[in-house]
Amino acid sequence: MKQILLITDGGSNVGESPVIAAAQAYAEGITVNVAGVIDEGTIGEYGATEIAEIARAGGGISQIVTSRQLSRTVQMMTRQTVAGSIRQAVSQELRQLFGVDNVGALPPPKRAEVVKVMEEMEETMSLSVALLIDASASMKPKLHAVEEAIRDLTLSLQARVGKSQVSVFHFPGDTQHSYCVMDAGWTSDASKVSSLFGRIRMRGTTPTGPALLQIVDFIRDTCGKISKTELMDTPLHVKRGESNEVRSDYVV
Repeated sequence: MKQILLITDGGSNVGESPVIAAAQAYAEGITVNVAGVIDEGTIGEYGATEIAEIARAGGGISQIVTSRQLSRTVQMMTRQTVAGSIRQAVSQELRQLFGVDNVGALPPPKRAEVVKVMEEMEETMSLSVALLIDASASMKPKLHAVEEAIRDLTLSLQARVGKSQVSVFHFPGDTQHSYCVMDAGWTSDASKVSSLFGRIRMRGTTPTGPALLQIVDFIRDTCGKISKTELMDTPLHVKRGESNEVRSDYVV
């Protein structure tokens, strides 16, 4: 399972639309989540709208928080997206095989079996999270909170049974041909993602769309292209014809 987690405090102003970039990521099996960070003032109507649209196009979730809330929010979004993606895949499998739309439509005994499988999948599936950090000038006071959030996320993922890894990028890049810079390649070691941003030169532009596309290329090159249907590699042992009603009870 692949995710991009964008952490930003405002709207993009250079290059391709980040909404289109997020949609391309999702088409390649990569979910895009967005955390908007504010301290003093507000993120602005344009920035807030764009954050929500990026996450929606990327099949993920968005939330606007303060620096103090960032670490907890990053962990929550990551795990909630894993759970939501699994529920989506399970629902698709149930629909194709048994003609029901989701787990809630199953009779209680079978529902319990499927929920148990889903919970196991949440902890055992491999998970790769690429963090993309807005390093425009206005983010400078928030970078310490971002570093803490990255470290805490890495530590929390170590508790999973399945393989978990993170990579860290910031944008804008150092040249006009590089929209973002890799600060740490794939790692599960929290010590390798500490003190990442000490030498960053904060810049004024915010090429969110081009940076997202560059991360998509990185994930494709290092992890391969996946489809959303590949999430369902655990068989669901549910008999046909045991359900008559449908109840939608999951959050993506």
